[in-house]
Amino acid sequence: MKPGSSSQRIKGILPEFVKKIAKILLRYPNVVILPGRPSYAEDGFATIHNADFRSDPDFSHAYAVGLQTGSWAGVQWRAHVYSWFALQSYGLDGDFVECGVNRGGFARMVFDYTPIKSSSRKFYLLDTYSGFVAESLNEREVESGIAAAYSYGQCYEDVVRTFSPFSNAVIVRGRVPDTLSEVRSTQVAFLSIDMNCVEPEIAAAHHFWDRLVPGAVMLLDDYGHPRHHEQKMAFDQFAREKGVKILSLPTEQAIIQKPYSGSL
Repeated sequence: MKPGSSSQRIKGILPEFVKKIAKILLRYPNVVILPGRPSYAEDGFATIHNADFRSDPDFSHAYAVGLQTGSWAGVQWRAHVYSWFALQSYGLDGDFVECGVNRGGFARMVFDYTPIKSSSRKFYLLDTYSGFVAESLNEREVESGIAAAYSYGQCYEDVVRTFSPFSNAVIVRGRVPDTLSEVRSTQVAFLSIDMNCVEPEIAAAHHFWDRLVPGAVMLLDDYGHPRHHEQKMAFDQFAREKGVKILSLPTEQAIIQKPYSGSL
């Protein structure tokens, strides 16, 4: 290497450059530098860990079908968790229930990803199909601006069209908990709860707990999101009452599994 070469100049500059970057980062403690190219970076988190589920043709097709509903974008890992648990739950006895449907993206994925589309099992889809009901929000949730953080429009007719090919999709329109009695199933194998506020979510959890078959999962969508701390605290209390533990996921989701026998 010749004296004064580019490599030598870079080596001389690099320590100073690193020091400058370190000083900048000290001013922004929330900034995280990954030790490599991200394999996944969307929906609130990034990782260098393996994310090749995105290249699975079955998942890719189901995700694309869900995407067409206009429900969301950029939630592949969350959708992966949802579809995987739905598929595993299909091995249990019981119907499926989703409380908080919006335009039906996740549920539509399940009809593509699992055998439920050709079975006699019911998939109950509960929602107002027009967003929040004011009386469902407690005072702290109103102060936090939850309602303003979400933009929901009337989507009932769109959801009816989306699920019209499936005779076992049962669309239940109205406010939870008022509509819970319309779910006739005595056995539930899969329960998704995503209503973005405490009162209807906890009501649904209590209502369906005894109907969940052993091994069934309750999938919570907003458990880890800082905007929904009220929900996290409520479900932590619910889990303590039921003697179970909550599995928290980096996708902001969480899993509660009905024990196979007794309490944990």
